Amino acid sequence: MRFTSLFSGSSGNCTYVGSDNTHILVDAGCNRKRVEEGLNSLNLSLADINAIFVTHEHVDHIAAIRTIVKKYNIPIFGTEGTLEGIKKTDPKNEIPSSLYNIVYADHPVVVGDMTVDPMKISHDAADPCGYRVYHGDQKIGIATDLGCYDDYTVDCLSGCDALLLEANHDVRMLQAGPYPYRLKSRILGDKGHLSNDKSGELLCRLLNDRIKGVFLGHLSQENNLPELAYETVRVEVDMGDVPYTSHDFNLMVAKRSEVSAVLEF
Repeated sequence: MRFTSLFSGSSGNCTYVGSDNTHILVDAGCNRKRVEEGLNSLNLSLADINAIFVTHEHVDHIAAIRTIVKKYNIPIFGTEGTLEGIKKTDPKNEIPSSLYNIVYADHPVVVGDMTVDPMKISHDAADPCGYRVYHGDQKIGIATDLGCYDDYTVDCLSGCDALLLEANHDVRMLQAGPYPYRLKSRILGDKGHLSNDKSGELLCRLLNDRIKGVFLGHLSQENNLPELAYETVRVEVDMGDVPYTSHDFNLMVAKRSEVSAVLEF
């Protein structure tokens, strides 16, 4: 199984999960060329992709969907609210209706030799979700764009071999930054984004003997720094009341504009 971020941040997001026989994207923000270039670096192309699972309809997660699907006829999976949001970006109905597939939280979908299980998240979108991806006894969790987490979130993401977790902003940078008050309040709210501190707290609840790697993703360009996100989460883990340290697994910040390291297991 292979897992990596093709690019991640407030300007665009796209994650790859694959086995020898099945290849899946989670989100496709930015543009088709950039997604294709990312896949090429993995010796893959868009022609190899079996499905695109979408977390929600915000532009940094769907910008390339229409042009990709129009050319390659790749099935799209998302909640009903998410798919309705995508359809609004396709006024000419260039995406065939047969390619839309509605998913429901905690109702797994089988694609090739992998199983994808949506999970509810809290974000200011129509009906957002995260995903768990299974291949045999291996499990990957993807949860970005969530303003808060609860016991359900922890239960859904427990036992993962690898994770992509949001570490969107540093609270102090956001509060002192140029964003208007209303936007700051939105980001800090329960339907906004996870801060570095909250990401570290969540990760502490998810660490387990199996975990091999964690990507910190969806960093804000204006309100965060890769080094700050990494260090905040690292300290949270190392100082937390957990039987693990940051040396027990590969902690990485997902790169904004290029492919991150590839986790293979």
